[in-house]
Amino acid sequence: MGSKNKLKRFKENESFSNVFQPTRDKLVKENFELKGQWRSLVFKNDNPLILELGCGKGEYSVGLAKKYPSKNFIGIDIKGARFWRGAKTAIDESINNVAFLRTQIELIEYAFAKNEVDEIWITFPDPQIKYKRTKHRMTNSEFLKRYKNILKPDGIVNLKTDSEFMHGYTLGLLHGAGHEVLYANHNVYKQEGSPEEVTAIQTFYESQYLEQNKPITYIRFKIK
Repeated sequence: MGSKNKLKRFKENESFSNVFQPTRDKLVKENFELKGQWRSLVFKNDNPLILELGCGKGEYSVGLAKKYPSKNFIGIDIKGARFWRGAKTAIDESINNVAFLRTQIELIEYAFAKNEVDEIWITFPDPQIKYKRTKHRMTNSEFLKRYKNILKPDGIVNLKTDSEFMHGYTLGLLHGAGHEVLYANHNVYKQEGSPEEVTAIQTFYESQYLEQNKPITYIRFKIK
């Protein structure tokens, strides 16, 4: 994407009513006004709140919002020029139960209050295979602690990935730490009985992986 195009998207994001872009200082040093208030101030209802972390173009967030109109969805990514696509689609199609937040996943506890979130989706994260990159892996124990702090006590986390490494790493970590694995499958499209929300919505890259016969893996779990 050219820098001209990026700038245009950043500008448009500023005008979108479904996009929120607090500065790091606003989140960390001041009280972010939406923390604990997403349902009442943004969605104007009391429906379940579901996050997609590292949402990319926002295809999954928008897809889930269309499929589940009685739930609220927030796609989170640091790259606003990417989720511009999802935000624009939601506005063009009047999908009012999805919003986008531009921030780093490391700051998630500053954006959401304790017990505010019902469910988290992590879709096709970078597996950060190199050992030095472990701290950036989105299912490492530090990230799980952050998620636990904002999730309701019975809150659920979903990991969908094309990386066998990420799938195996996460399963091992979950079992080792005594978390509750509700469902695990390392080829959801080949197995009967896979949860519908896992196979009914596909991202652009996911459809490419499937064309290459790359297995898509999935884990559903609770953090203890």
